[in-house]
Amino acid sequence: MSKDYYELLGINKGASKEEIKKAFHKMAHKYHPDKKEGDEKKFKEVNEAYQTLSDDRKRAQYDQFGAGYQNAGFGGGQSGYQGGFGGGFEGFDFSGFQQGGGMDFDLNDIFSDFFSGGMGGGRTQQRRGRDISTEIQISFADAVFGVDRKILITKTSNCDTCHASGAKPGTKMETCKKCNGQGKIHEAKRTILGTISSTKLCEQCFGSGEVPKEKCEKCHGVGVLKKQEEISIAVPAGIRDGEMIRMTGMGEAVSKGTTGDLYIKINVAPHPVFKRDGHDLVMNLNLKLSDALLGTEYKIETLDGEVKVQIPEGVTINEILRVKGKGVPVSKGKRGDILIKLNIKLPSKISRKSRELIEELKKEGI
Repeated sequence: MSKDYYELLGINKGASKEEIKKAFHKMAHKYHPDKKEGDEKKFKEVNEAYQTLSDDRKRAQYDQFGAGYQNAGFGGGQSGYQGGFGGGFEGFDFSGFQQGGGMDFDLNDIFSDFFSGGMGGGRTQQRRGRDISTEIQISFADAVFGVDRKILITKTSNCDTCHASGAKPGTKMETCKKCNGQGKIHEAKRTILGTISSTKLCEQCFGSGEVPKEKCEKCHGVGVLKKQEEISIAVPAGIRDGEMIRMTGMGEAVSKGTTGDLYIKINVAPHPVFKRDGHDLVMNLNLKLSDALLGTEYKIETLDGEVKVQIPEGVTINEILRVKGKGVPVSKGKRGDILIKLNIKLPSKISRKSRELIEELKKEGI
């Protein structure tokens, strides 16, 4: 058996007709080619499985001979349609089929109608503008503390002259003649599945039920147009490199519909001193051997300005000092810390006097 129709529909071999039908509708909806994540090949395979398993005769032949039963002379083979909708039609090209009195149908159209509001006139889908994306670069400090930025972006936006109505300012709207003000068109199609009633968005008024009596001169009655727009972006404190900011309703507009969203990718420039570790900032500090032994005070330039750090005597290599509250904001009034990793720099050459002093220290067991 080259194809397992039961597996394609995700059902057991003993599934009832109702279970087969429900499984088919679910899988056809999932793989329909008109959907963003659709799969035409899978869609055709699911349809093939349904046409076989929903017919008692063909299902029995399939269970006995497998997916190749058509070639064994049972399902009509190469002849396709065999008088009436109960016959076999495997391998038939539906896109150009016409039956007697002019009934034409397209398999993709049938399921497009079925799942977008057909079969009894269900809901119509609201139009939505396209989501768009861009990216900006900010400094390390701006990523830590947050920043307001403005960018110029060219996109399809609502017309400012007519306020997206499409009507010339000062003129009125009138009832759409194509849909009689309903905003949707009702259609009935005769198909292989019977008569399907579908409800579609009116292409004349885009679902609003009215059209401008006089069109706006700037957008030509569409209500939207492509233009350059300045957008203010509030980058939150503590944002990480590569994170996205979503601005709802700031994407592209569409006539009589919902505006899409704008996604901004944040690129954070590296800092010459600090690296981020969660809400802490990490840095390296090179110490002279004498400072490590005797202790001293160092001035550190932080993102908040200069601070003095006390180096205790006798510190060891890779020891970490902590400066509290100078890291990345966690919440209101609370921040991470600065972690200072100490590197003791040993001299490559030492003078005679230094050697004598070290020898003395050696004798004391230091």
